[in-house]
Amino acid sequence: MKYVIVLGDGMADYPIADIGGKTPLEYANTPTMDKLAAVSEVGLVHTIPDGMSPGSDTANLSVIGYDPKIYYSGRSPLEALSIGVDMETTDISFRCNIVTLSEDEEEYEKKTIIDHSSSEISTEDAAVLLEAVREVLEDDEYKYYVGTSYRHLTIWKNGKVLPLTPPHDILTKVIGEYLPEDAKLRDMMKKSYDILANHPINIERKKQGLNPANSIWFWGAGTRPALSSFEEKNNKKGVMISAVDLLKGIAVGAGLTNIDVVGANGGLHTNYEGKANAAIKALLEDGYDFAYIHVEAPDEMGHQGSMERKIQAIEALDDRVIKLVYEAFEKAGEDVRILVLPDHPTPIVLRTHSSEPVPYLLYDSTDTKESVLKYNEKDAKVSGIYIPEGHTLIDHLFEK
Repeated sequence: MKYVIVLGDGMADYPIADIGGKTPLEYANTPTMDKLAAVSEVGLVHTIPDGMSPGSDTANLSVIGYDPKIYYSGRSPLEALSIGVDMETTDISFRCNIVTLSEDEEEYEKKTIIDHSSSEISTEDAAVLLEAVREVLEDDEYKYYVGTSYRHLTIWKNGKVLPLTPPHDILTKVIGEYLPEDAKLRDMMKKSYDILANHPINIERKKQGLNPANSIWFWGAGTRPALSSFEEKNNKKGVMISAVDLLKGIAVGAGLTNIDVVGANGGLHTNYEGKANAAIKALLEDGYDFAYIHVEAPDEMGHQGSMERKIQAIEALDDRVIKLVYEAFEKAGEDVRILVLPDHPTPIVLRTHSSEPVPYLLYDSTDTKESVLKYNEKDAKVSGIYIPEGHTLIDHLFEK
């Protein structure tokens, strides 16, 4: 038996009046998920422990079987593992987003955050901009590291964990009251605007109708993480397939093999087929038992507040990932259990994460069921199946 998790980041949502009171998942054309739901278990799972923030960090830790209440030490330290930064026990890491702030206001504190991803900036452009920031701001105490797209990393030597606001939580808001209380962090953010606002890359981006990547934004502080071995815990040899440093970092910490897919970028136009085919090869040819396929696009479209593009991302996940994996195992005649779910909702109306339970679909090629349910939030609730602790769901997948 082989095992697959297909994680549509932020795929769950609230009913939307413009599409007849349906959610994007309910409205989307998803023939493969519908086909699987008719012979699968459909239910709800609560991936965010009570009292914890509904981030992709805590939620994905839950889905992969690590109780966030035990293992979570902050988001950015997991990304540090992916980037290859060997943190000291006294180091504090921060996510260092490159964001878009409004340009009309002279005072930094009066600016509005327009876009947490700077029009999904390419890693190549972001690296040039971060280097410009690093040349001015880096010192013996603060170090900057390039990540992926708009997601980068800052390490504070002998620092302390501080409360910081995720930029995607305050889109369209004036930033003043959300800036760090720490004077040095706040000063670096302000200086980064002076460095980046008229950088040649941003001048060119505006000519192309793209949002300028004109400020850094610190958030997600944490200390060095310590995850136990996934293989020892589950007796399964696994791979992680994601374009996002957070997921790659979880994989490094858990001892999973990261598979990099050319063209996978964490955006709407990612290499969906490449991810599916990488999982198929790992499981059917390379001797792995488990594959975690993470697709960031639904979450990014939720943050953008685009219902249409979120539906498009869900349909791509169905047709260009789940369908390929299902048909490959059917053709090979190999037994497989496939778990499909989001990590958390990213409702269009909120443009950020929420903590409600999410729908899951669990397909077993050896134990098909008969069901009238579809795979969406409403039918998952109707099923009456509810798993209150998300980190136990993987035991269900592995039939423990």
